[in-house]
Amino acid sequence: MSDEVARILAAAARGEFPPPDGTTTVVPQPGPRDAGVLAFTAHSVVFTDADPEWVRSALAATSSDPLAASMNPGFLMALMAHTGRHMNTIDLLTVADALPGTPPLELREIVDPDHPRVARALKFRDEVRVWAADGGLVVLGRGVAGRWEAAVEVDEEVRHRGLGRALATAARHLTPDAVVWAQQSPGNARSVRAFQAAGYRPVASEALLVAG
Repeated sequence: MSDEVARILAAAARGEFPPPDGTTTVVPQPGPRDAGVLAFTAHSVVFTDADPEWVRSALAATSSDPLAASMNPGFLMALMAHTGRHMNTIDLLTVADALPGTPPLELREIVDPDHPRVARALKFRDEVRVWAADGGLVVLGRGVAGRWEAAVEVDEEVRHRGLGRALATAARHLTPDAVVWAQQSPGNARSVRAFQAAGYRPVASEALLVAG
């Protein structure tokens, strides 16, 4: 177990980022489940149990601008093949400070561990909790390096009414930590707008490599 990723994320949440020097930092995985890449402004962090020299060699062999090499599909495919992992997408990683008090939204907690949304979240997070609102869900759980992560779902028939923003804001009230993290696919403009309207700050791009 390594706490280096946790320390990098905690600093980023405070607005303290790795130096924008065009280099890549290679650190051990924070645990068996989580490996991947974080790309900050002009500095990347690869967290993997693969040999750091292999990582640097694969980055150097990537046919792209060195600043973009860590998120280049060629490098990510090589990393997946080398580690026996797969990935879903490259996300925008965002963070927001916790808010005091209860959410200004009526929620009811789902405690059934066999609920489909709970079961799905448990594949990627620990200590998962899920709350339902009329027309949507908010999920909280511990993800990469133990950070508290939020995800929301909004039913199609109630979109464009601000519910996504309200659910993302609710997560800021519900988190037991000082901050809460969230990932959005950059192409999902609705989600990006909802989280940023709820006060989430862009921090980095993130590619998570999933075992199995």
